[in-house]
Amino acid sequence: MAGTGNAHLRQGDAVLRVEDLVVEFPLGRRGTVSAVSGISFDVMPGETLGIVGESGCGKSTTGRAILQIETPTSGSVVFRGADLTQLSFNELREARTKIQMIFQDPISSLNPRRKVRDSVKEPLDIWDRGTDAERSQLVDRVLENVGIDPERAAESRPHQFSGGQCQRISIARSLVLDPTLIICDEPVSALDVSVQAQVLNLLEDLKAEYGLTLMFIAHDLAVVKNISDRVAVMYLGKLCEVATADDLYGRPAHPYTQVLLDSIPVPDPEVAVAGTKIAGEPPSPVNPPSGCRFHPRCPLADEVCIATEPMMRAIGDDHFVACHHPLETAVAIS
Repeated sequence: MAGTGNAHLRQGDAVLRVEDLVVEFPLGRRGTVSAVSGISFDVMPGETLGIVGESGCGKSTTGRAILQIETPTSGSVVFRGADLTQLSFNELREARTKIQMIFQDPISSLNPRRKVRDSVKEPLDIWDRGTDAERSQLVDRVLENVGIDPERAAESRPHQFSGGQCQRISIARSLVLDPTLIICDEPVSALDVSVQAQVLNLLEDLKAEYGLTLMFIAHDLAVVKNISDRVAVMYLGKLCEVATADDLYGRPAHPYTQVLLDSIPVPDPEVAVAGTKIAGEPPSPVNPPSGCRFHPRCPLADEVCIATEPMMRAIGDDHFVACHHPLETAVAIS
């Protein structure tokens, strides 16, 4: 299967390097869902990579495939020099202690029958980290760092906390094993706007305190801009554009990226809705279009877009796009 290329992959010791990742789900006689179709990206130490796109584009499946929750059909997932797709069961279990995930629904990701403090402490018990007293001290410290009272957590279950508090608890649970990389799968999409800001600020503070590397998956570009160093845009299982956050928002090159930016609401009822408009719904991942997958909805599409899949190419310093007719012309690359 043709991919979108790897021109955007960087030299150096990446914490995570994904190449030609494909994830498919067979539907029997109805065909196969092509959830992720040959994407590549890397994440450098201390960096936050944002992955954005509308619902159904494959971004959450990508995060789950990195952890091997969903088994990739093909491709490689190299974490700290080891390809996770080639590890044995026990080797993969150990590698996962250094990659944690914060799930989209904070309440359902916690066991409703367990006290919250026990849920946060459970990873330490499973891996027998330190003495029981040391584990308890670590759990209390991490809960305090995310703004949860350890005494209340010791007596309460998830349903006794708000959604924002449950997300803080999920973050605490992800930190206790001292991970290198945390995959945040739409961690604020189910929260109120004011709570979203609190959780985002918390992630930024914890990233600095614990020396974390983050993958931040979301459909809200306004949220991603505030937390990401680099942003990758996905559409129907493919990468459209990869750039630094400031460059992507300042001069989007792919028509789909422009559509996503134009869809960010402005908190002013007097401002007219304007910008690039597209018609129709995303095509089915069971029968994706030929060539550029965005061509059925793209106002710039022509015969080349229908026949030939675009490959990633540089249009500036650390700015790459997979489009035959980018909105931004190439600039000098130093």
